[in-house]
This record gives sequence, C-alpha cells and structure tokens, in this order.
Amino acid sequence: MRRYKNEVYFDIFNYLILGLLALTCVLPFINVLAVSLSDSAMATANMVGLWPVRFTLSSYAFALTKVRFLLSMLNSVERVLLGVTLNTFLTIVTAYPLSKTKSVFRGRSFFAWFFMVTMLISGGMIPTFLVVTWTGLRNTIWSLVLPGAIPVYNLLILLNFFRQLPSELEESALLDGAGDFTVLFRIFVPLSMPCIATLIVFQAVGHWNEWFAGMVYLDNIEKYPLATYLHNVLQRPNFDNMDKNEIQRLMKISNRTLTSAQIMIGALPIILVYPFFQRFFVKGLTLGSLKG
Repeated sequence: MRRYKNEVYFDIFNYLILGLLALTCVLPFINVLAVSLSDSAMATANMVGLWPVRFTLSSYAFALTKVRFLLSMLNSVERVLLGVTLNTFLTIVTAYPLSKTKSVFRGRSFFAWFFMVTMLISGGMIPTFLVVTWTGLRNTIWSLVLPGAIPVYNLLILLNFFRQLPSELEESALLDGAGDFTVLFRIFVPLSMPCIATLIVFQAVGHWNEWFAGMVYLDNIEKYPLATYLHNVLQRPNFDNMDKNEIQRLMKISNRTLTSAQIMIGALPIILVYPFFQRFFVKGLTLGSLKG
C-alpha cells in the first residue's frame, strides 16, 4: 500500500513538472498569436496577454497581399521539398554501407571518420562561399541545399539504427538473390521508417527556419526563402514601392503585430505537417521499448 502511494506521488510530480515545461513552450506561442490578432495600439502599449484585444485581421491581410512575401513562401516550400528529398536519399544510401561490419566493408572506419571530422572541423564561411561561387551554384536554389546535402548528425543516427536491425533478414534476402539496393529499400527502409520520419521532420524544420544561407548566396530578393525574407524585411523595412492603399493599411497595424502575423504564417506549415508524422514517433518509441 505504501509503495502504491509512492508511485502515485511520483506520477503526480512528473505530471506537474511536464505540465509546467509544456506551458513554458505553449504560452509564448499563444501570446504571439494573440498579438497578431490584436489592435496595433493595444499591442504597442503591451496590453495583450493570452487573448486578443480588439480583434482584427489587419496584420494578416497586409502580410498576405505582399507578392514578395507569398513568393518567399513558395521558395521555402521548394527548398524544403528539394532539400529534404536530397538529404533523406543521400543519408540512407550513405548510412547503409557504413552500418556494415569491417569484414563486409573494409573501408568503413575510414569513411566514418571522414564524415565525423566534418562535424568537428569546418571549412569556414569564406571557403564555402568561394566553392559555391566557382561551381556556379550562387543565386540558385542549389546553393541552399547542396552544401549541407548530407547531415552528418542524422547520418550517425540512421547508421546506428541500421545496425540494430537483425542481420538474419539481410542474409536471407541475399540468399534469395536480392541485391544490395533491394535489401536497402525493401527491408531496411520500411523497418526504419520511424527513425527516417523523425529525421525528415528535423530536416524540414531546419530548411524552413534557416535564413543565413539565403543572405549569403542569393542576390535576388525574389529568390529569398521565407526565413531570409522575414529577416531582411524586419531588419531593413522598405516602404519605397508602396502605393496609397498599402500605406493606409500599414497605418492600421504596427511593426509588432505585423511581425507576429508573419511569424504565425511562417510556423503554420510545420504545425500542419507535424501531426502526420506523430504516429511514426509513437511507433519508434514502441519499437525502442521492445528492443530494450
């Protein structure tokens, strides 16, 4: 009976701690949402908490009428689709041979350390910029995805996940005449979907939120992804090309409400995509508990 009470107290303590941590993550997000839906005067006076004051959609209307803002969203979608596809494919085909034993792949240790060194020592921004320029990638979408085509951290995670899979599955498939690519994409990849789905979410969020590469490698503002465009607009707002209607709408909002609205619009795609991958996270936890 005493042990049962201790377990109940322990569960209550865990729920309280996790609840407080969840609130620290959710409350700032709710505040940004409330500010984006509030009147500019109330937001500027810091009178907005967790609920909109003088509800208005003026900031969203102004943001969604900007052609460059919408174009930057399309650029970000293109970058995420292209970058995540390239990252995932290269990570899978690289992790598979590196997961083999030395008797199967003698050069495994050399190539594994080859990738590990890149996590510790970087070529630097200037050499990378020169390589991107000399290869003709500058001012193209490829300059945003090719320099980091193989995320080494994700490679190590998938490599270790491949090593945990039963070797008997691969051996039986090879005895039946299957090739390495057949074993990889019909056995290893389906069994590793919880891990791969998690890495896909990490890569998508990374590409969506990354802004610095666009500032360095892109000269045309119309090619900026959303994160780079928002950073550029918020740091150096440009009112030269606005017509009379845009100026009148801008007077009804403030920089704080507009910034909050743009943040919410930028975060919306990731928020909508995440629930579709949640089942893979749950499945991954279940597999991990069974293997343990």
